[in-house]
Amino acid sequence: MKCTICRHGETRPGKTDVLLTRENMTLVVKGVPALICGNCGEEYVDEETTKSLRIAADEAEQAGVQVDVRQFATA
Repeated sequence: MKCTICRHGETRPGKTDVLLTRENMTLVVKGVPALICGNCGEEYVDEETTKSLRIAADEAEQAGVQVDVRQFATA
């Protein structure tokens, strides 16, 4: 897919780290699958992966986590 940010690069499958913050919680998820622009580095995470990340953030927040770093794992 053509990058919507720089409009020059093509995206390729890769992995990225995602930082999610809420009031008193910070969650870092490493190794998240994404499409990454070869020109500008913009990262695109698909809807299913985003849903999984939001669920992980909800669970961490409900558990009272303040800071957590974890590896991405599919459900």
